[in-house]
Amino acid sequence: MRPRPRPPVKGRGIFTGTGVIIVGLTATLVALLVPMWSYADRSGTGLSVLNAETVTTPYGPLSALDREFVTKVRLAGLWELPAGQQAQRKGTTQAVRTAGQHLVEGHTFLDARVRDVASKLGLALPNEPNEQQKQWLATLDQAQGVDFDSQFANILRLAHGRVFSVVAEVRASTQNSLVRALADDANSTVLDHIKVLEATGYVDFGALARDMAMGSTPPITNSPAPPGPTTDPGQVVPVTPSPYVTTFTLPPAASSPPPLPEPS
Repeated sequence: MRPRPRPPVKGRGIFTGTGVIIVGLTATLVALLVPMWSYADRSGTGLSVLNAETVTTPYGPLSALDREFVTKVRLAGLWELPAGQQAQRKGTTQAVRTAGQHLVEGHTFLDARVRDVASKLGLALPNEPNEQQKQWLATLDQAQGVDFDSQFANILRLAHGRVFSVVAEVRASTQNSLVRALADDANSTVLDHIKVLEATGYVDFGALARDMAMGSTPPITNSPAPPGPTTDPGQVVPVTPSPYVTTFTLPPAASSPPPLPEPS
């Protein structure tokens, strides 16, 4: 006589209600732990990998801020170099012409540097200034005499003050060695330009502070400048690719002229 099969015991086995719940919780826990394990002990991962705007390069992670900085360095040269050339031709004082020389030499150097960095990182660069920069160039193109000196010093000083903070932020945060070196060069060049622009004696620091605080972009409008000699307005010289510069020595700054008298 065959033994009678034992009836199943209720509440046991993985296919009961309790078992299904346990299996589900276990699967959920595994799903949460696997991604953490996958990224925790692997080099080159972390926030830079999880951030879709950061890409991997042989020179270190390249962030969205890094790419924006490279673009801004190129854009700065596309209008500040022609502005410096205008100052060399149209400036009525030696200090203004010297400031123009610094802009030309500094941005010739930076333009070569940013082209080299962009090529190694596979980044596309703009080939013309943005609309605001075109407006600034148009303002300088129309100005003559002492009015040009004043517009040149204040527009360029405002622009350099804004980019100075961007350079500092990038230099402090970038993980990319090429961008870091470019930020070093940009920092030295921008600071030099700020100094020689201030040495012209035309910078209106009160208007500059207000403009920086408001974050507005139009050029600073100073009090009417005294009449002075005029020169031919000339044309903006187109930007051409610069030869690569391996060393860069800043020319000496001209001594500052006496400051303009305060308006009564």
